[in-house]
Amino acid sequence: MTSWLTRVRRPQAAIWVSLALLACGRTAAGEVAKIQNISFDDVKFALEKGAPFRRSLLTAKIEQMHGKTVRIRGYMLPSCQQKGITQFVLVRDNMECCFGPGAALYDCILVEMAAGKSTAYTVRPVAVTGKFAIDEFKGPDGKHLAIYKLAGQEVR
Repeated sequence: MTSWLTRVRRPQAAIWVSLALLACGRTAAGEVAKIQNISFDDVKFALEKGAPFRRSLLTAKIEQMHGKTVRIRGYMLPSCQQKGITQFVLVRDNMECCFGPGAALYDCILVEMAAGKSTAYTVRPVAVTGKFAIDEFKGPDGKHLAIYKLAGQEVR
């Protein structure tokens, strides 16, 4: 009995094997894709309500994520733009508390899509893949509005 590889032409077999490896999260060279699935719980740290943010509050686990490619699920903060969005805020959930004052600092991530990439607004949860960074963003009053940033590659 012949295998399926011997019944198809070699170039076709190479294509099928490459597609199968990619579907399994591997590159054609056999390297495991290095996308770390995280949640907002993974970027949470001890911060008392109203206390100022200090980088020393971040856990070693959070610090180790800096520069890594991650995938995180959340909701897009509503904006006026509906299509061609290149920057948005990803939040933990779509409850009113995250959109209003008093939301936890670690419950939002600024997403800037890579050059040439964009997305459309949705009220449904999305999974964003990109390079995670600890990048403090302060408002005009000097208070931290966000501390996490994602260089977005894909929004699904």
